[in-house]
Amino acid sequence: MKHHYILLFLLSYSISSLSQDTFTYSQPKHLNDGWKTEVFSTSKEHKARIDKLFNQLQHKKHDVHSIVLIKNNTILIEKYFDTNSYDKPHDMRSVTKSIISILMGIAIDKGYVDSVDDPISKYLKNFVPTKNWDHRKEKITIAQLLSMSTGLDCNDWDKKSKGQEDKVYKKKDWIKYTLNLPMINEPGTVSNYCTMGVVLAAEIISQASGMSIDLFAKKYVFDHLRIQNISWGHTSKGNIIPSAKRLYMISRDLAKIGKLILQDGKWNYQQIVSKEWIQKSTSPKTKITGLPYGYLWWEIPLKVNEKKVPTIAATGNGGQYLMIFPEIDVIAVFTGGAYNSQEDKLPFVLMQKAFLPAFIN
Repeated sequence: MKHHYILLFLLSYSISSLSQDTFTYSQPKHLNDGWKTEVFSTSKEHKARIDKLFNQLQHKKHDVHSIVLIKNNTILIEKYFDTNSYDKPHDMRSVTKSIISILMGIAIDKGYVDSVDDPISKYLKNFVPTKNWDHRKEKITIAQLLSMSTGLDCNDWDKKSKGQEDKVYKKKDWIKYTLNLPMINEPGTVSNYCTMGVVLAAEIISQASGMSIDLFAKKYVFDHLRIQNISWGHTSKGNIIPSAKRLYMISRDLAKIGKLILQDGKWNYQQIVSKEWIQKSTSPKTKITGLPYGYLWWEIPLKVNEKKVPTIAATGNGGQYLMIFPEIDVIAVFTGGAYNSQEDKLPFVLMQKAFLPAFIN
């Protein structure tokens, strides 16, 4: 998903021509899942704008599956479309990457991994590549996996790249194939979006801890956050190792991950992941297609009245988004089905042109 198109969408998309029908809000359900709920209220002007937006989403074809908006730990807006519902897990695609980042922070906190600056060869068994040997591979660090700057020929957005994810999915051993990719850049110099690098990072957590990534996540994150309605899977056929699988979860539970970030890694007075890791991982380390990128977290350039609203985001193909706005204590979750389409950027337009102005107001 090429994020430079976000800016084009924000500039060109308008909601001024939406239907004038009245949309009536209902208070999101209270489900005893840790979230408070209230009826959303805002100024007459902003309410009219959001009413128009929801009328369009109700009456016109689109690929948005869910919208959940939270301010001050309270769900104010929650809407599901088509056959989607609050209790139906959704394929989170690359949003899973950002959760892997949290898990790496925990692995370091717990001492399973010594440092993000360690070479990956320290943790991956049978590391020695059998093809395309290059001494620079010994220099690749965990930090470079997380900032997608390994130097390997791995670029999901370039069909010619040998490490493009769809090509790797056809291989028998994804780990071995990735390690055998040729080097095209010095490690740490160029960042290209590389799913297989994150698979290596998840495998490092697994091998270092002696736990599969799903069990590690359950023990150290999901059990603490009361996240149970989840599974790990993949759209590719065949036997997929746990480290290569993606999360399927509900929108309300994904919002809990946003709350964990907002609270600097703390949950119910317990430090789940260190504050230092949250700040380090969500701070930009590089740029991918022109947008700031941390350790598997994006910084998205959203503005309201020409003022930048700092945004930490986890993103996934098709319109899966977790957006976190620390300065205004807002969390936004979107799921969608606009796979491999620029229409998956619509949630950024909705946030910038309708929801954020209302929340800030």
